[in-house]
Amino acid sequence: MKLEFTPALQLAFDLARIVTLRDQAVEVEPRHLLAGLLAEEEGSAVALLVHAGVNWPALRSRLGEPPIRPELLPDLPAHPSIATILSHASDLAVHHGEEGSIATDHVLLALLTANDRLRDELAEVGLDFERLRVRIVGEPAPLIMDEPLMLAEPTEEIDTARILDANANRAREALRVQEDHCRFVLNDALLSGQFKQLRHDLAQALSLIAGPLLLASRDTLHDVGTPISTAAEWHRPSMTAVVQANAKRLQEALRSLEEHGKVLSIEFAQRIEKLRYHTYTLERAIAQGGAARQRLADARLCVLVTDDLCKHSLVGTVKEAILGGARLIQLREKNIDDRTLLARAREVRQVTRSAGALFIVNDRADIARLAEADGVHLGQDDLSIHDARRILGPDALIGVSTHNLDQVRRAVLEGADYLGVGPTFPSRTKEFTDFASLDFVKQAVAETSLPAFAIGGIDDDHVAQVHAAGARRIAVSNAICAADDPRLAAARLLHLLT
Repeated sequence: MKLEFTPALQLAFDLARIVTLRDQAVEVEPRHLLAGLLAEEEGSAVALLVHAGVNWPALRSRLGEPPIRPELLPDLPAHPSIATILSHASDLAVHHGEEGSIATDHVLLALLTANDRLRDELAEVGLDFERLRVRIVGEPAPLIMDEPLMLAEPTEEIDTARILDANANRAREALRVQEDHCRFVLNDALLSGQFKQLRHDLAQALSLIAGPLLLASRDTLHDVGTPISTAAEWHRPSMTAVVQANAKRLQEALRSLEEHGKVLSIEFAQRIEKLRYHTYTLERAIAQGGAARQRLADARLCVLVTDDLCKHSLVGTVKEAILGGARLIQLREKNIDDRTLLARAREVRQVTRSAGALFIVNDRADIARLAEADGVHLGQDDLSIHDARRILGPDALIGVSTHNLDQVRRAVLEGADYLGVGPTFPSRTKEFTDFASLDFVKQAVAETSLPAFAIGGIDDDHVAQVHAAGARRIAVSNAICAADDPRLAAARLLHLLT
């Protein structure tokens, strides 16, 4: 049965499209839908959130000004996740709504159920999600009977357990393959730890289902699927292909566990759903990291150039640094207008392209795109990695400055291609009140195999200390920009580093 939107929900979608246009986005995303649902302050969605503990003034300040509906509202495509949200909302409407219609309440609950990030953001302003869920769908009433009622047929229980057992084995095997890749191929402590934790969390979830039931249901001898295979299953041209295949195998197994697990335990299914979403993040981190390691394999020295700090011309300094062995140039200009910055970026881009070096723009993803740079470097207060990649595309290099281990871990899981690690020493080009120190450099390079550049006041006198801390890449500015001979300075730093 096709369900219709209530007028309030239709208005919310119209307002969501207006927010999408205001954000200059190309498709309606979950965050735009949330803003549309909450645009009417007297609406049901706002009342529900306030009842669930949300500080509405605090949330309103985060959402910005309410959208103003134009006379002509263009149609915009929706992000694929919106379809999933509406499917869940439709299920809620069938069981907990008025016949024939989907309301804002159903979409709000479906949206926050499907989107961890939005749910966490609302939790920061007081949301009690369970209270919201109960308000919308209610608590199941306890059923008291004289004798236990067995609804599930034994055959169905065994069949369900057989599927769960098979997919639990698949998931454990795929997790182990990916953990081994991260541990023995990438030597990556962070990703290895993530997969180890996933194995533990899977075991905890499976403990909700009786272990003897799963084993009793196993029937490998009569499994009609064991002799079925395709040629592709035996084709693994590289280690990368192995880990990619097992990433998909894991997600498929978790999805089957989640769906069939609903028959036996809702809590089990919910835990598996959470694990499945996390595997998507880890799959991206492995793939993103692999591409970044390949592109930055020869980039041991990153030179941060600022025109005012260069003893010679900016372009001349860049040319000489590259001739001295620098393979990554970052333009860092803070106090010039946008037109001058773009013109300067295009000059550096021309030099680096001719020399086969990589070119990064500091902070400004928009300038990086217009100058056709290879990527952008972001600070902790700049654009998110997600937003920068929306501007620059999937192939851009996106670096992130990190000052502690939590920032390192977050940057890796959010999809950074490389890290700046520091500041390590006092710098002549940038003021810092705190220094992360060499201990942080040592911790960061031990935590992740993602390319990491030690940064902050590094010169000839410091390279040996940085190298001893485990860093094999450095980012410098004054040591080359202020040098009489930038080519010689670059070559000397690389020699000391290796």
